Formats: sequence, C-alpha cells, structure tokens
Amino acid sequence: MAKTDFKTIDEYQSTFPAEVQQRMQQIRKIIKDAVPEAEEVISYQIPAFRTSKQFLIYYSAYARHISLSSPWSPALLKEFETDLKGLQVSKSAIQLPADKPLPAAFVKRLIKFREKECDAKK
Repeated sequence: MAKTDFKTIDEYQSTFPAEVQQRMQQIRKIIKDAVPEAEEVISYQIPAFRTSKQFLIYYSAYARHISLSSPWSPALLKEFETDLKGLQVSKSAIQLPADKPLPAAFVKRLIKFREKECDAKK
C-alpha cells in the first residue's frame, strides 16, 4: 500500500471510485446532521469525527464494504443487536457491505447513541 498523508476527509474520499465516494459522503452527511458540532479530522489516516476531544466515530472504505469504527461498548452492541444481525461486527468495527443499500436510519441512531456515550464520559 502506498504511503499516505491525508489532511482532510475530502482528500481521503477522493482516492476511491465514485460509487464508494457517494456512500462515504452519505455517511459523512448523516454524522454531520446528527451531531453538527462534531469536528471532522483525519486520525490513523482515515476520516473521524470528534466532540470535546473524544472520538465519536471513524469510517473507512474497502473493496467490499465501508467500516464504521469506534471502541463499541457492550451497551451499544446490545442496543443494536437486531440491526447488527447479518453484518460483520468486531469490538471496534461494523462492516456495511457495498452490495446492500446503506442503512441510513441505523447509522444515524448509532451516531446519536455514540454521542450520548461520549457526553457521559465528559
């Protein structure tokens, strides 16, 4: 893999095919609409959003999916247990398959849940 030094989310997203860029832009918009005060940053060379110096969520694109990443709490995994059925899920990533429609409502609810978790840690 070529060494990268992305400075912005736009730079990161521009390296992908148009259809992947569109999906990432949808996720970006959902996050910005759900938590307008979240700051866009690049962390670990992927897009991330943070609030009050706490990371809300990261996302990254791959050949067959887009990953939403964060250290998922047991409470979050329990809350979204039904939504997560059929998805690849680890302690820190949820893979949204490229061959299925983007679950926008789920992503928005997930972001709002993460916002509450971050607020509770303040």
